Amino acid sequence: MSWWGKVVGGTFGFMLGGPLGALMGASLGNYFDGGIEGARRGPALGLGLGDTERVQSVFFTTTFALMGYIAKADGEVTADEIALTEQVIQQMHLGSVQRKVAIKLFNAGKKDGFPVHEVLAQFKRECFRRRNLIQMFLEIVTATAFADGRMDSREQRILEGIAADLGYSKADYAQFRSRLSGQAHFASDESVEDKLQGAYTLLDCKPGVGAAELKKAYRRQMNQHHPDKLVAKGLPEEMIDLATRKTQDIKAAYELIKLHRD
Repeated sequence: MSWWGKVVGGTFGFMLGGPLGALMGASLGNYFDGGIEGARRGPALGLGLGDTERVQSVFFTTTFALMGYIAKADGEVTADEIALTEQVIQQMHLGSVQRKVAIKLFNAGKKDGFPVHEVLAQFKRECFRRRNLIQMFLEIVTATAFADGRMDSREQRILEGIAADLGYSKADYAQFRSRLSGQAHFASDESVEDKLQGAYTLLDCKPGVGAAELKKAYRRQMNQHHPDKLVAKGLPEEMIDLATRKTQDIKAAYELIKLHRD
């Protein structure tokens, strides 16, 4: 049974306490009042490896709440940021109740006093040693800041803080952000030269890199974003299309570079 199936079925044993439990509980309360009370009384999260279904619920909750938090970071939630959230919801093929819960989580993240550090600390504990899963989360929330075509200094500082809470140095996150910018250029309708540069940036390698190193960079990115591996580590099944799109862009970038080298 999927994590959402357990929520609908009222089996809340995998949803345990903490700020994320409170967020999900508040978002679900209008639908499942009886079950949520049991979830709120659950024990605190342990520090060990959580089971996959619990991690999936944590990922879903954290992602939409942090998208709202970042969207509000520059003082105004733009139409582009709302559109991106709707796009993620559509790509996830959420049902009506799931969609309403996702929007409630997004709105909760926009509120003053949102406990961002506590939420991220719990998220990191649940994603214990699941580095690729944390990376996918960072990609989604960073895209929120890029949704209006720019990232202002306040958004950048907040994202650097989020990355730091999750174990990334400022330099590591700068490189990570560069790869996402490369993907945006590659996926855009820009010139071939710009798309080619974006392809190299997406694969995290230099234009002068040798064929063997290029293939190694390609395989590394594909391995980090393999949809089945991410779902096995705790990515909600509903988000598999997001990971699939990423791998499609990685493959297309690699093919574009090879084409222009032949």
